[in-house]
Amino acid sequence: MGHARQLRLFIYARIIVTFLFLVFTVALILKEPEAIDELSTNGVVRLMAFSFLFSVISFLLSKKTRFQFFITYLQTIWDLLFVTVLLLFTGGVTSPYSFLYLLSIMNAGVLLGRREAFYTASLCGILYGTIIDFQYFGFLEHIGLNQVAAQQLGAMHILYNIFMNLVGFYLTCFLTGYLSELAKQNADALVKKSVNYDELERLHSTIVANVESGLVTVTRDGNIRVFNPYAEVLTEKSQSDVYDLPLNTVFPAMAEALGDLSRGANGEFSWSIPNKPSLILGYSTVPFMDAHGDQVGAIINFKDLTVKKQMEETLKRSDKLAVLGELAARMAHEIRNPLAAMSGSVQLLADHGTIAENDQRLLTIILRETERLNSLITNFLTYARPVAPHKERLDLHSFVEDIRMLTSSDRRFTGITLTNRVPEEMVIRADANQMRQVLINLLNNAAEAIQETGVISIGAHYAQEATPLHAREEYAVITVSDTGSGIPKEAVAHLFEPFWTTKNAGTGLGLAITYRIIEEHGGTIRAESPSDGGCCITITLPK
Repeated sequence: MGHARQLRLFIYARIIVTFLFLVFTVALILKEPEAIDELSTNGVVRLMAFSFLFSVISFLLSKKTRFQFFITYLQTIWDLLFVTVLLLFTGGVTSPYSFLYLLSIMNAGVLLGRREAFYTASLCGILYGTIIDFQYFGFLEHIGLNQVAAQQLGAMHILYNIFMNLVGFYLTCFLTGYLSELAKQNADALVKKSVNYDELERLHSTIVANVESGLVTVTRDGNIRVFNPYAEVLTEKSQSDVYDLPLNTVFPAMAEALGDLSRGANGEFSWSIPNKPSLILGYSTVPFMDAHGDQVGAIINFKDLTVKKQMEETLKRSDKLAVLGELAARMAHEIRNPLAAMSGSVQLLADHGTIAENDQRLLTIILRETERLNSLITNFLTYARPVAPHKERLDLHSFVEDIRMLTSSDRRFTGITLTNRVPEEMVIRADANQMRQVLINLLNNAAEAIQETGVISIGAHYAQEATPLHAREEYAVITVSDTGSGIPKEAVAHLFEPFWTTKNAGTGLGLAITYRIIEEHGGTIRAESPSDGGCCITITLPK
């Protein structure tokens, strides 16, 4: 209990005691008015009234911090004076109120300490002994204290009375001082522990709030308790929304995978919310124990692994493409020279006038296929040895519009509506020639996937790659979507691999080269089939 609170408590107790004294005095006057000394009664009433007023004023001033210690000392002094004057008004040696000195000593011991309690006990002994001695020798006759009452008790009784009161005063001083010091030590220790607990609580709250992973605690019944900010952002639910809800209402797959909460576990699961892409979350759990070592629940730590998984897949694909690219370069080196010799020889034979018509047709086929093989090798070289992009500012809307006009005369786009939905103010940094190659390749594939009539849309916008707690730099998103037959799910994983194709006459290098160009630009490319049909290719480029 604080000093200010103790002081107000003692003053409040004095107000109550003063009030009771007034009631007692009035009751005594009403019951035996002829037996009451009018002078003493008037003095007691005035004393009580003054003490009541003094206590009320002290109580009000004690609320001001700067007056607290002054009021404490003043209260101790007033206690001594109050009890002393009360004894003078109520018979001195025969007064029943000498025990009130004990309250003064207790007050000083609790509020000021052991040393002040000792001083107060000494003053109480001096004042009480002085009153008794002066009354015994008749020095207080003029204020109404009769010498006869003291002498009738006898000198030994007077000395015994003084001695016993002194013993009581100092015992009270010792016990109060000891208990006060002990209480102070306990209070200091409690404050120190409270500070440590507060510090630990702040540290715990800070760690839980700022850790870059989800943290959830559940009871043994699987009901959620703690739900940190990462989890709130990821699930779009607040702590108050999920408190005491079963875990399976928020993370059904996690709750099913956890099983027995008494054992630690870890794993991965797929999770999604409406209108959001599916995420891959990794989790680990440990049992949560109380102070007695009994399990009260479990702590679940989880993190979004989607980006990490995508990076792993990208890295695997890059490694595979790097190996195939090196193989392509070696093949081109070994095949191109013999191919050129074969093409030249066939051309000479075809130009010779003595070749029969049927043989002439065969030579034409050989030349055509030779050119096709040469084109294939050229694509190999483009893929295996990509040219570093020469980046420049591109007005993407005008750039796409030029490509749209270029494809308008292509018979493959007959019956197809090509829509430019790129904002007019959209600007990116990229190699114009390589980006033209990318978009034309994607448009050709989209046109081939459309049966007779359909729509191809090219859109773009700026976005941020958001994570649950942070956001990375802005990047440009370019989308090429069509209303064609779409892509089977099993084909998406192989779409950008070289030599993989679903076309009868395809080489499987177009999308692989597209992937390599976007990769050289520091971007990413992915394909997906929306639920409403068709295909959507999404390209991301650093802004």
